[in-house]
Amino acid sequence: MSDSKVALVVGASGIIGHALVETLLEQGDWTVRVVRRSFIADVETIDLDLTDAHASHQALAAAGDTTHVFYAALRPDANLGREAMINGAMLRNLLDGLNAAGANLERVIHYQGAKVYGVHLGPSTAPFYEDETPRHVGPNFYYDQEDLLRERAERGDFEWSILRPDVVVGDIAGNPMNIALVIGAFAALSLETGVPLRFPGSVRTYRGVLAQLTDARWLARASLWAALDPAARNQAFNLVGEPFRWERIWNKVGNALGMEVAEPLPFSLARQMPEMRDTWQRLAERHNLRPIPFDKLVGWPFGDFIFNTEFDMISDMGKIRRAGFSEAVSTEDCLIGAIRRLGEKGYIPTFAGGHS
Repeated sequence: MSDSKVALVVGASGIIGHALVETLLEQGDWTVRVVRRSFIADVETIDLDLTDAHASHQALAAAGDTTHVFYAALRPDANLGREAMINGAMLRNLLDGLNAAGANLERVIHYQGAKVYGVHLGPSTAPFYEDETPRHVGPNFYYDQEDLLRERAERGDFEWSILRPDVVVGDIAGNPMNIALVIGAFAALSLETGVPLRFPGSVRTYRGVLAQLTDARWLARASLWAALDPAARNQAFNLVGEPFRWERIWNKVGNALGMEVAEPLPFSLARQMPEMRDTWQRLAERHNLRPIPFDKLVGWPFGDFIFNTEFDMISDMGKIRRAGFSEAVSTEDCLIGAIRRLGEKGYIPTFAGGHS
């Protein structure tokens, strides 16, 4: 392993990538480049379209000193077959471009969600084990990407490590899958209209099922471990916080924000909340929030999915702990902390707050 550590963060403007760039820079001993853009100033950026193989080769020609890739890019598509084809090609184009540039990659860190366990297809049996839960039939872009990494590693191109978070909690806006922003904006609109904080999903989800979250900053620290520790070589690891029921966390959030919490009221956020754009605009002007269009700010459909998942979502954490990454985080602290930071950054109003 070389002394020089040069990271290429792919998908740097997402929840995972943003926390990664912040964490890598804090370390002080990494050179950091990003694809395709970053919210962090003064970071070297490579602007390329990974779906274009020729353009990727050209743009990556100057990245031949890359030692570690942190791959958090995603191009979603409603058609699962097309999604697998597109995302598989994107990773292949990146690896081929770096290879053509002469990069001597040491390790590629890749991120997979719980979709790798088939949860997007229907109820799955929890807990999920990295080496025991079987694949499902049919297209899944995570399978295509993982198989590509294994193939390249077997021919000696690099080592790999895969981390499998679930519902990543961060403090950036404009991402369709940031549950902290969904809750923060929903709470702000509830407060603005004088109603208590009411869970908008199913009562079964609220009271009955077990859920899990992953703090983006914790994931970034685990990523550095996965990039450097011999125990992470060519292995996949779940990385999720302690299991919880939404009723407990919802009450904790309401208490921390200084809001009354009432009984759940199931309804579709994706249908109902866009009608609140005028209310949000008045609130945004009064609080001098960042000028992000309401329909671009929050991923309400993602909230509907999370708040109506009526089966346990639990990934076993034994493997990564046995391998040596033992840092633990508090789920409620990470969620409440992300909501507060979103307020401090001007994406949502700040809350007067209650007790921590």
